Amino acid sequence: MQDKKIPIGILGATGMVGQRFIQLLQGHPWFEIVWLAASERSEGKSYAEAVRWRMKTRLPENIANMQMSPADPANAPKVIFAALDSGPAKELEPKFAKAGCAVVTNSSAFRMYPDVPLVVPEVNPDHIAILEHQQWRKDTGGYIVTNPNCCAIGLVMALAPLHQRFTIDRLFVSTMQAVSGAGYPGVPTLDILGNVIPYIGGEEPKLEAETKKLLGTHTSEGIKDATFAITAHCNRVPVEDGHTECVSLSFARKASEAEILDAWRQYSGVPQQLGLPSAPPVVLIYDERPERPQPRFDVDAGGGMTATIGRLRPCGLLDWKFVVLSHNTIRGAAGAAILNAELLKAKGFLS
Repeated sequence: MQDKKIPIGILGATGMVGQRFIQLLQGHPWFEIVWLAASERSEGKSYAEAVRWRMKTRLPENIANMQMSPADPANAPKVIFAALDSGPAKELEPKFAKAGCAVVTNSSAFRMYPDVPLVVPEVNPDHIAILEHQQWRKDTGGYIVTNPNCCAIGLVMALAPLHQRFTIDRLFVSTMQAVSGAGYPGVPTLDILGNVIPYIGGEEPKLEAETKKLLGTHTSEGIKDATFAITAHCNRVPVEDGHTECVSLSFARKASEAEILDAWRQYSGVPQQLGLPSAPPVVLIYDERPERPQPRFDVDAGGGMTATIGRLRPCGLLDWKFVVLSHNTIRGAAGAAILNAELLKAKGFLS
């Protein structure tokens, strides 16, 4: 039982992911927002003055009246949720870590650093152990923990139980990514309305590299990437929320349809075992209807924290193919970071 909540700050609080942090942290049993920061033009304003609130829930009054702080660790709490673009993150996140802050970030800036954990708590919770190798932690107790690319999260949630049982050796994924993944104002209306954009800058190499790190193994020398071959194609589509991914894969050992379905249906993880506040009771849902999953109907499963899978069938090129859907700004961004922080708290890395 948590008697006193841990004070937390949000860096990049006015953006789409920052707003989602605020929405999801309302009433959180462990964490309390006490500090907000964004760009210099927001400093000194109330949050309501600084933000164009885009969430479907009302802006909480206590947050609306909170004064925006400088993006400086001097007066910040010791736990920071970061929702920055990669450029500012490279500059600011190490400053906070050097000042002794635990930085739980959605940014891509440090995901592939060998001493920075890239974590999906149901998939690779043991990877947080590499925190002990970070120089910031050795010097001040601060550190950086990252959550993955929004597509990588939904993908590895579906892949992890299969890789554990059958060992993936080849993987192809083609994504259909929602416009909210580009932030606000995001993709211009005339570019995306009635259209598909078959390119998202930097997305494909991120998805390929992060998937291999996430499904890699923790060793005494760090994380050893998974060795399967992977190729990705990423597309932006005119959907508000929810990334849909079409996956084909082959295994080192044969797997039947029944075995694959059983792997998904039985899958659970450390967050469920520990009863972490943001952990969905069910990690994966398999929908047997041939036209599902669809973002319109399935994106909010498990409060946006559950991935929905469908259309498992034999693949004429590899072994099997299926579709997986996940919420890109909840499970794929702010919700992922909050769950990471809950795992860190449960494992003694936050106090």
